Amino acid sequence: MDFVNETKQRIESKYDEMTAVERSIADYFIKNKKVNDFSSKNISIKLYVSEATLSRFAKKCGYKGYREFIFSYEKDLENEDNAEAERDISEITRKVKQTYGTLMHESFQLLDEEKIRRIAGVMNKAKKVFVYGVGSSGFAAGEFQHRFMRIGMDVAAFTDFQMIPISAALAGEDHLIIGISLSGTTDIITEGLKIAKDRGAKTVLITADTSSEAVKYADELIQVAFSKNLDTGTVISPQFSILVMIDVLYSYYFENDSYFKAQKYNQTLSAIKKEGVDNGEKML
Repeated sequence: MDFVNETKQRIESKYDEMTAVERSIADYFIKNKKVNDFSSKNISIKLYVSEATLSRFAKKCGYKGYREFIFSYEKDLENEDNAEAERDISEITRKVKQTYGTLMHESFQLLDEEKIRRIAGVMNKAKKVFVYGVGSSGFAAGEFQHRFMRIGMDVAAFTDFQMIPISAALAGEDHLIIGISLSGTTDIITEGLKIAKDRGAKTVLITADTSSEAVKYADELIQVAFSKNLDTGTVISPQFSILVMIDVLYSYYFENDSYFKAQKYNQTLSAIKKEGVDNGEKML
């Protein structure tokens, strides 16, 4: 379905009621396809009309004033450009893009920054962090370990059904346990959080289902966006919405003593580069 520029439609609907000068303004905005300097001062000079005339033109089109008109016009112009760029994209590709876009929007709608800041503070104080996840959530747990370990966190990801309860049984008050379950129905994640909480550890659950049993054993809950069939990965990567929240959590955690964490990152980066050079030399 082609995009319809509503602002240009409004201009065209009022075109017959306009004066000759107003029609010259209308012609400019209808034919224009690029974002320019649309300030009243610039357009008045460009079209040889007064700023008052621009204001009357905007009101005739149904807007409160020129500023509101331009806000609507620029927004529609941007969407018009996006629609033009997508004309050659297949319906399948558009569907994937739309799903990602919807999940991204919903993710930030659900975002509670104060809660993220609080959890980042707990992460910063924890002596050890365990991250639990199985299946696609296990991949997200592994990504969590990889990213946070590189900035100095003592973190371990567990994706094995036996190691999750074993590690939880070894947790203490200075540990933080983060369970990841998109559906919220993964029994082993619920069990791991319960065992760890009974041991006095701090617990966090990342899930799309805020009514799951696992929520009872979480000190903090991070809700992520969810789309139909997302947990089975039939449209896009099921861990996407989880990774979005991990990225936000990473940013807050990094800001807490960023100098130290930047140093740790550089140290791990140097170690990786050195290992790459050493392996390359061995292969020669």
